[in-house]
Amino acid sequence: MLLLYRKIAINDKSMALNKSDLFEERDKKLAQWAKALGHPARIAILRVLARRYACICGDITDELPLAQSTVSQHLKALKEAGLIKGEIEGVRTCYCLDENVIPEVREQFGAFAELLNKTVNETCC
Repeated sequence: MLLLYRKIAINDKSMALNKSDLFEERDKKLAQWAKALGHPARIAILRVLARRYACICGDITDELPLAQSTVSQHLKALKEAGLIKGEIEGVRTCYCLDENVIPEVREQFGAFAELLNKTVNETCC
């Protein structure tokens, strides 16, 4: 049994749940992607990967004004968000967009943008 007390979810074993558990999966996923996209370096990395079928981290570093270690940190964040995937090839990792996730990202952000657009076109205040 799930009880709500002061907007904090507590199950019948008296263990507090993460507040994000109270939201729909699609909204949690959209927020995860938005967080990953929340840095201009990550947007730039996705642009580089979109122009190529696959990339090696060194190639990405050559196109950005960032150190290799910084690029690697941003690649890790994008990979954890599920936006890219990487395969180890010898001593390097080859990264590319996750072709299974990108259509869903486009659809979810598009639907959200359309909802915002409808709201803006209506008078509320």
